Amino acid sequence: MKFTLALLASLAAVANAHFTLQYIWVNGVDQGLNTGLRIPPNNNPVTDVTSKDLTCNVNGLSGAGVSTVSIPAGANITFEWHQHAQRTGEDAISGGHKAPVLVYIAKAPSTAADFDGQGVVWTKLYQSGLLNPSTQEWASDVVNANNGKHSVVIPSSLPAGEYLLRAEMIALHVAQSYPGAQFYIGCAQVKISSGGSASPPKIALPGAYSPSDPGVTVNIYNNLQSYTFPGGPVWSG
Repeated sequence: MKFTLALLASLAAVANAHFTLQYIWVNGVDQGLNTGLRIPPNNNPVTDVTSKDLTCNVNGLSGAGVSTVSIPAGANITFEWHQHAQRTGEDAISGGHKAPVLVYIAKAPSTAADFDGQGVVWTKLYQSGLLNPSTQEWASDVVNANNGKHSVVIPSSLPAGEYLLRAEMIALHVAQSYPGAQFYIGCAQVKISSGGSASPPKIALPGAYSPSDPGVTVNIYNNLQSYTFPGGPVWSG
């Protein structure tokens, strides 16, 4: 009975260890807490891949009142996640939340603040998943070891203009059946200066993910040897 209660307590702790995107860095410069970010009402995940909440999290369809961060073409953007509004005193994310990390970008028709991110507008810039099948090291473990941070270089070939940058971590600790995978999503509003003339491939979010995708419904505790990302391949720029 003691073992059972301890196990249940452990599972409850993991279940409550939710997190949000709280900072972005531009070429190594911290932009400050919640600057340029569409902030959800709490740190709970999205679990319905057909919901518009999959785009930029709950209440994320509008950027009204959110600043737009200016970045140069080819900038290195670092995303920083935390469980609560604190950078120290706890793990950035729970070690039990094994997750791939993905980053997408979508060009706004006009301003980022007015852009809801709907339609076939998203381009995948980055993905990292199961790094070591023998040790079951995931991209989320690296993020946690790096105090909640991961980075992506914005291709300099993207045209100048305003964009939504969408970072995502898909926690798979209870993804054996659907809905189970937990989608932690953060969207930043950015304005790219200079830039090029590339026209990258695009997908819709929601739209590109399905409940039956092997990267959405998966048992990570059954000697998993590889992970299949939802959303198709990364665009190299």
